[in-house]
Amino acid sequence: MPPTLASLVHHSALKLRVRAGEDRLDTPVRWAHVSELADPVPYMEGGELLLITALKLDAEDPDAMRRYVKRLVDAGVIGLGFAVGVNYEDIPDALVTAAAGEGLPLLEVPRRTPFLAISKAVSAAIAADQYKSVTAGFAAQRELTRQALAGGPEGLLTALAAQVDGWAALYDASGALVATAPDWAARRAGALTVDVERLRSRPAPASLVVSGADDRVELHSIGTGRRPRTALAVGTASSLGTAERYAVHSAIALLTLTTERSRSLHSAEQRLGAAVLRMLLAGEPTHARTVAGDLYGGLLDAPFRLLVAENVSASARVHADGHAPASEEPGADSADEDPLVALADVVEAAAAHSGEAVLVVPDGGDRLVVLMSDEGAAASACAEHARRLEAVRAAGREQPAPDADDLVVGLSAPAGPIAAAAAYKQAEQALSVARRRGRCLVEHESLAAGSVLPLLADDAVRAFADGLLRALYEHDATGRGDLVASLRAWLSRHGQWDAAAADLGVHRHTLRYRMRRVEEILGRSLDDADVRMELWLALKATAAAE
Repeated sequence: MPPTLASLVHHSALKLRVRAGEDRLDTPVRWAHVSELADPVPYMEGGELLLITALKLDAEDPDAMRRYVKRLVDAGVIGLGFAVGVNYEDIPDALVTAAAGEGLPLLEVPRRTPFLAISKAVSAAIAADQYKSVTAGFAAQRELTRQALAGGPEGLLTALAAQVDGWAALYDASGALVATAPDWAARRAGALTVDVERLRSRPAPASLVVSGADDRVELHSIGTGRRPRTALAVGTASSLGTAERYAVHSAIALLTLTTERSRSLHSAEQRLGAAVLRMLLAGEPTHARTVAGDLYGGLLDAPFRLLVAENVSASARVHADGHAPASEEPGADSADEDPLVALADVVEAAAAHSGEAVLVVPDGGDRLVVLMSDEGAAASACAEHARRLEAVRAAGREQPAPDADDLVVGLSAPAGPIAAAAAYKQAEQALSVARRRGRCLVEHESLAAGSVLPLLADDAVRAFADGLLRALYEHDATGRGDLVASLRAWLSRHGQWDAAAADLGVHRHTLRYRMRRVEEILGRSLDDADVRMELWLALKATAAAE
């Protein structure tokens, strides 16, 4: 620990004697400074032991000493050393009284103790403390390195918590808590998710300090790119010392190396996953299982879902100029996080926490394909992520990164390896519907369970309906009959003349005449099932637009 006034008083060679401020001798000494100025305050930084002989002071004037001592205390001077036997044979009572009144430690320095000896003692103690801190820091670095090489973050966090006499926690790329040490810190670390999200919104490297009721927490981003990959939290009862700071910086360096190594492995896994996916879509599940081995093998043996996601804004730019912007090439970092990257982080983090396999394959700069277990943690996390973005859209709020309006997702029904190609087609179809409806996520199963009518809201369908029915509407506008309403009633009654005529309140012969007029005007036969289907859908599309 750094030198204190008490350690100087107990120094056998200095022979210092305490004359005031006995209860504040445990204050650390930053430096020992000699000054005979009547006002040395402009040259003080705080934390100094000031050494004087009172050469230019009237040390016997009570008012002058009160002002002098108060200025020293206000400037942060932590002690005053007075040399006796030089200008004064003893410390004047006025100075002793003033020091006692302000609580300033006053040390009597005997004539045979030069000020230089006190300065040397302070300097040597500070150097020894720094050496001890550096040595402890190197020892901590060795222990942290050993734990990092042993595998897993738990050992490293445990060693770091012991070094700082506090707790440590690690968060993944989605901001979810990965591990804590000791275990009791999990609740405290879990309460920092908002602060971790705030940290992750800043370009890496970044850090921030959160003050709690019982601790002080430092948050540090981990990763070499502009987008932080993970985050480290370190909680202590007070500010970190030199040795503790060494330990934290070592942990950050080791976690960064581990993260970058994991990125390389992750990139290799993605390339392997892309090959497995191509084999599945080509109808070669046996070869896909062989290539996947233990990495994805379990995923291919159970019902899975295929997800196709698209970054709408990136896709629009690609279509506009023919290539993806540099910042959106695969693997590039961006100050504003890509929504596909955010989705991949959410899915992979959920899968890692639950111990399930997931296959994530970037498809160019604006699409992402995910193969994940049906009803698994990854699928649930994806659905929750989509619901959150849907809520952002519904509320009309802005989402800085990622933009809620940029992500659209299509999800297939559960399938097996043999039906992978069909599942991919389902996901593509659901994605197309999500894009047209302005939805974040659409499941293929919901389309089959719902109605076809919402699909008629497409502009192309409405244009077709307007063109097909225009001649009938123009006929009705002349007041020569109600062909559109009659056609709708007849189709809704499946061509039953009496029932449709009753709905319209006309005779069935009148209705037969009107249907012949419809056939004449449109040039189509109502006996053709395809014609009846097109007319019915056209009427529905027109009604939906009204």
